[in-house]
Amino acid sequence: MSIRHQVAAFPQSKTMMEDALRPITNLAAGLACALALALPTGAMAQDSDAARAAYDAMPNGPGTGPFAAVMVEDPGLANHVIYRPADLARAGKLGVLVWGNGGCRDDGASARQHLLEIASHGYLVIAPGRVLSGPGATAKPAPRSPDAATGKLPPVATTTADVLAGLDWAMTENTRKGSALNGRIDANAVAVAGHSCGGLQAIQAAADTRIRAVIVHNSGVFTDGTNPISGMSVDKSLLAKFHTPVLYVLGGPDDVAWPNGTDDYRRIAHVPAAMVSLPVGHGGTFRTANGGAVAALSLDWLEWQLRSDMAAERTFKGANCRLCVVPGWTIEKKGID
Repeated sequence: MSIRHQVAAFPQSKTMMEDALRPITNLAAGLACALALALPTGAMAQDSDAARAAYDAMPNGPGTGPFAAVMVEDPGLANHVIYRPADLARAGKLGVLVWGNGGCRDDGASARQHLLEIASHGYLVIAPGRVLSGPGATAKPAPRSPDAATGKLPPVATTTADVLAGLDWAMTENTRKGSALNGRIDANAVAVAGHSCGGLQAIQAAADTRIRAVIVHNSGVFTDGTNPISGMSVDKSLLAKFHTPVLYVLGGPDDVAWPNGTDDYRRIAHVPAAMVSLPVGHGGTFRTANGGAVAALSLDWLEWQLRSDMAAERTFKGANCRLCVVPGWTIEKKGID
């Protein structure tokens, strides 16, 4: 359920406001408590053995949106995982979100709860890789541990080109006679997002002129100018290539990406930008049912930027925006209000 559905309007009195905010306040507190028990904070929180086992055992939900979502693979798009409404005819025109996996892994199911939730609101979501975790997994993703001598991670298993290949396929299917997606995609409602290393892929892909909105999760270009991830080269000059509004979602000071993401945000001055911080560490809420709070606020950003949804806009816009008044959360904005 998106944030805008939890707090439909801001009442006049303090008591009424507290009552209206209680569901979202409890949501944030509940997530923080649950994640504190299940995930150690910090860089590798989401990769603890306990977290992986619990997430693998979690069934794939249909999401909370009006269109029950499914996770599928298509022989016409090798090595990608697709999330979409099960009933395409009922869903109408679909927005598109292409996704960069955490760790730049080739596990296209690594954020499946988050991506199924977004798909259930009328989106076609595409992640590179195969189903390597959760129900239906055919294999396990290769471990990604830093090299003891160099400190560098092994080469990325997916690239920004792989992320954009999903968008290329979607646009082709939208015009291909006989395709189930023929005429069902809104080519003006396209976004890119990604988590951690996948967030760097999102920053790289954001220069594509087809992109209309960007979300960078628990990520940012390295402040010291290094490129510790083999097979990926990024620098701060990429930020100047943003041509759409961009949202950074960070996990608070315990998030290993905090210095990089906050520095990125400070440097962006030519497009509207927002930076939201939830005190949940680097793993975000990706491994909670329906993607948790991060999926809710991400959906509102997409609905506002791609569909001009004024109810979703209020999650971010205004002195009393919904995220502005949630205890424990912070939001900074440029060119938004």
